[in-house]
Amino acid sequence: MPNKVYVINKHGRPLMPCSPAKARHLLDAGKAKVKKRTPFTIQLVYGSSGYTQEVILGVDAGSKTIGMSVSTTKEELLSAEVKPRNDVVDLLSTRREFRRARRNCKTRYRKPRFDNRVRSKHKGWLAPSVEVKIQEHITAIRRVCGILPVSKVVVETAEFDLHLLKAIADGKPVPQGEDYQKGEMYGHYNVRQYVLWRDDYTCQCCGAHATKKKEVRLHVHHLESRKVGGDAPDNQVTLCESCHEKLHKGLIAEKDFKKRKRKSTRDATFMGIMRKTLMQRLCSELPIPVIETRGYITKATREKLLVLPKSHTNDALAIAQGKQGFNVGYLPGIVQINKIYTIRPVRHHNRQLHKATILKGGIRKSNQVGKYVFGYCLFDKVQFNGQDCFIWGRRTTGIFTIKTINGKMIKDGISFKKLKPVEKSTSYLIA
Repeated sequence: MPNKVYVINKHGRPLMPCSPAKARHLLDAGKAKVKKRTPFTIQLVYGSSGYTQEVILGVDAGSKTIGMSVSTTKEELLSAEVKPRNDVVDLLSTRREFRRARRNCKTRYRKPRFDNRVRSKHKGWLAPSVEVKIQEHITAIRRVCGILPVSKVVVETAEFDLHLLKAIADGKPVPQGEDYQKGEMYGHYNVRQYVLWRDDYTCQCCGAHATKKKEVRLHVHHLESRKVGGDAPDNQVTLCESCHEKLHKGLIAEKDFKKRKRKSTRDATFMGIMRKTLMQRLCSELPIPVIETRGYITKATREKLLVLPKSHTNDALAIAQGKQGFNVGYLPGIVQINKIYTIRPVRHHNRQLHKATILKGGIRKSNQVGKYVFGYCLFDKVQFNGQDCFIWGRRTTGIFTIKTINGKMIKDGISFKKLKPVEKSTSYLIA
């Protein structure tokens, strides 16, 4: 499906998107004006009835990539991937080093006063690395709701449920809730998804895994019978369909399996920390319903109903079309959008006045240049040889460093005379 042009009325309220041809007609007739270039959005200058359809936003929340998809029952209206910032921990560490170095000077002794710590004064305080990602989730959802008439938001907060896994491993009763009252297979799919993720979606016998050119069907095998060993993750292993059949036929043995390594659950733990806070803030700040779902339910919807390959945007589409969304059944023919936007929040202002390393002569050189250099600012979108890129570094001489939105180097040391301005920088890079 060709790309959509997003429309807002003269009062700033989002309407249903239109085709590029319709947008050109409105612009040529003077009935609309360009509001935003990426994603291309127009604003009507005349009154409109404001007719909208039911639109659901699916959000695949994550610590490294956020998948977003807005769709109706028939077509997808927007697809995007957000790359949250992961440099907050390093920045805080650098700040801590500078602070300790400053306080190690010959100054009076100051007794630490732990009552003044932030976590003791502010109830509900979260670590900055968690807080910034929660804010990026909320900001990304708000930006989408600003250009599309979203009627409901469905958020996947975790790929699997760690509490349920722990309860199964310890032999405790399964946690009760809406997600676990739809049949016993929901718990099975939860553990199955964790086992596949733990084994890196790779057969633990022959090492086969799915690629873009090769499709491999993976099974989860119980080392001991379910009656004896149960559904604990340690009793399950990932095998391809061929090795699974050979195992049951006695052609291979369990000694042929690779030694499994315990995979870090850092990202899953992070999502567990932010899940409650994220849902509470979304429900309180958004005027539309916000519903929570799980990753193993998303996978079942994507594979069984939509028949789509694995990706963050496809997962987001499955979230919108799943049991918490439209839930319209088998939909292999849903029309997907061609353009997948990449959104990346960036740091615009470096508060470090001087470089950390002392140069020759013991003089600390300034770490900053002016905000504007020959009319260009940091992270401005420019064109070089017909390719859209961003300014990632600048010098007072007018020599810039340009990269793609993913950080791929295009040119290190290009004159501003060879660049064509496209769009001024904002807090979010969109391409």
